[in-house]
Amino acid sequence: MPSSSQHTVSQVRPETAASRLEILKVSATSKPVAVAGAIAGVVRTQHQVEVQAIGAGAINQAIKAIAISRGYVAPGGLDLVCTPSFINISINGEERTGIRLVVQVR
Repeated sequence: MPSSSQHTVSQVRPETAASRLEILKVSATSKPVAVAGAIAGVVRTQHQVEVQAIGAGAINQAIKAIAISRGYVAPGGLDLVCTPSFINISINGEERTGIRLVVQVR
């Protein structure tokens, strides 16, 4: 079990895979290689994934992870593209603006 000082990638599984994208939530302390592995795994099976990040550090880790994941899936003939947008997320009753990065196979 990870200690409180270790952070992992959070995965939120939708009720129906056909109606929603799988969501990976990235924090500033997420390891880009671990996030990249999660992105690659989801993209290989579902062909797209949503990455969410709040704050400059988290967005930095998310972008690095997407770049790394492109290298993971390229040998299998997959090329990834990323579409950014803003999202509003409620955290402990407080509204925060984050970035949604939809990663898809081109």
